[in-house]
Amino acid sequence: MKIEILYEDDDILAINKPAGLVVHADGHTKEPSVAEWFVSKYPEAKDVGEPLGDIPRPGIVHRIDRETSGVLLLAKTKEGHACLKEQFQNHEIEKIYHAFIYGEFQEDHGTINLPIGKSASDFRKRSAERGARGELREAVTYYQVMKKTPEVSLVEAKPKTGRTHQIRVHFKALHHPVVADPLYARTKPKLLGFERLALHARQATFTNVKGEKNVVVAPYPNDFQTALDKIGISGI
Repeated sequence: MKIEILYEDDDILAINKPAGLVVHADGHTKEPSVAEWFVSKYPEAKDVGEPLGDIPRPGIVHRIDRETSGVLLLAKTKEGHACLKEQFQNHEIEKIYHAFIYGEFQEDHGTINLPIGKSASDFRKRSAERGARGELREAVTYYQVMKKTPEVSLVEAKPKTGRTHQIRVHFKALHHPVVADPLYARTKPKLLGFERLALHARQATFTNVKGEKNVVVAPYPNDFQTALDKIGISGI
C-alpha cells in the first residue's frame, strides 16, 4: 500500500489518505485500512490509540470518510496521541476541506449552524433537516465559495465541530449536496468525472508535542485536479 507522508516527527504523522481507503476496520469485513498500513510501517506503535469496542485502532486519533481523500493525522506515540486528542476535543485543530457541490451557491461566504441528528429514513445517514431523530448535536461549518457555475460550485469548508458526515449533511440541508455523494445525492448525476464523493481534506493546522505549530497541505488527487481544470481553476 503506497501512502504519501506529508509530515512526520517522533510523535505525529500526517498522510494524504487516498479515496476509497477506510481509516480502520469495522469489525465485520476484512479489507485494507490506514490502521493496517500504519502497523506494518510502525510496528512499535501498534498499541498507540484507543480501541472502538473490540476494534483496535492503532495510531488513529480522528477519521475521515472512506471516499474522502486528503489530510489524516496519526499518532506514533502515546504522547502524540494525547497531544492530538486534546486539540481535537478543544476544537483547536483547524481543518479545511474543498468540495464540489451541486448547483450555483448564492452566498459567497457564511456560517452553517444546523444541529445534526440521525436520519429517519436510513440508519447510515445523518440529518440537519426537519425530522432528524435522536439527540441533535451542535454542528457549525464555515464556508467560502471559491468558484461557481450553473451546474456546480467549488467551496472551501471549515468545520468548527466534528460531527459524522458534517460537511455532507450541512450542504445537503441547504439543497446543494456534495457531487457524487452515494448517500446524500443518490439520484443526482455524477458530474466533472467524479466516481466518488467530491470531497478532499485539503489542510490541517495542529501543534506538535514540542508546542510547534504546523500547517499540512494535501495535494489534490487526479480526479480533483481534473475537475478543477474543467471549471477553469489553476494555481490553488
